[in-house]
Order: sequence, then structure tokens, then C-alpha cells
Amino acid sequence: MRPIAPCLFTYTMLYGRLALGLTFLAAVTDRFGWWGPPGTRNVAWGNFDTFLAYAATLNPYLPTAWIPAVGWGVTLAEVACGLALLVGFQTRRVAVVSGLLLLAFALGMTMGLGIKAPFNFSVFSASAGAFLLATSADDPLRIDTWRARHAGKRTRQHQVSGWATGAILPDP
Repeated sequence: MRPIAPCLFTYTMLYGRLALGLTFLAAVTDRFGWWGPPGTRNVAWGNFDTFLAYAATLNPYLPTAWIPAVGWGVTLAEVACGLALLVGFQTRRVAVVSGLLLLAFALGMTMGLGIKAPFNFSVFSASAGAFLLATSADDPLRIDTWRARHAGKRTRQHQVSGWATGAILPDP
């Protein structure tokens, strides 16, 4: 099946990658109060303690002593995924990890807040979008594509210099 507009497909993948990456980073910056203190309009947490209380709500089955480790682990994972998605580094692998992270978040929201909460915040949709991104074709505006082009040039240059010195014999 061919896409109706190939450039639309290319830029849709770019849009999905940037949207997921920025969403992860926006959530992290909210935890550190960069969007304002708790209670400010459109601020979910406003500080890390409020975020940890929310993480405890989403993980009622975990011992309380584990919540800070879970909170920091999720935060580091979101920073890593967000930055990698923004620049397009290991896009397919990071998209799979992002989809699993979002799916775990959606399941945690379901257990802690009920089934409606992850639907209200489109967490299942974001997870599905991440998995779709993992199956996408190459996006020309990502670091992976740039690295592959340069690796291919280096390989060809190495072969040419090897042929010139006699280290590599050309195919008959």
C-alpha cells in the first residue's frame, strides 16, 4: 500500500516524534516547578514531592519506601526518551521503550484512579502512537539517518582506499 502523500507520511512521523519527546520533557519540567508552583493553572505537580505523592497513588501495591526510587526512575526514563526522540537517536528502540513506559503509566492510572483517567489524558493513545512510531519508515530529519549516511560514506571511502593500496581486491 502506497501513502497518498509521501511527504505527509514523512512529516507525520516527525510530528509524532517531536510531540512524544516534548510531552515527556514537559511532564518532567512540571515536576521540578518550571511551569509554576502547585495549584497554578495547567500545572499538574509543581514540585517533586507532589509528583511522588501522585506516583504513590498510581502504585498502591508498592511499599512506600520504593516510591522515591520509582519516581526518580520514571523521571530519568522520561528525560532519556524525550531527548532521544527530539533528536531522533535510536528512534525505533526509544519509541518501543516510550510505548511500554506510557502503557505502564496507563495501567497504573487505571489501578490507582480508575479506567476513565488514562482515557481522559489520552495515555493509551500516546502509547499507541509511540508503538506506531516504532514501526515507521525512516524519517530524514533524525540523527539516525544522518549517522547511517555518514557511516555508509566512511565504508565506501575505506573500500576505495583499500583498493588503491591493494589491501582489498575488487570483485572480479
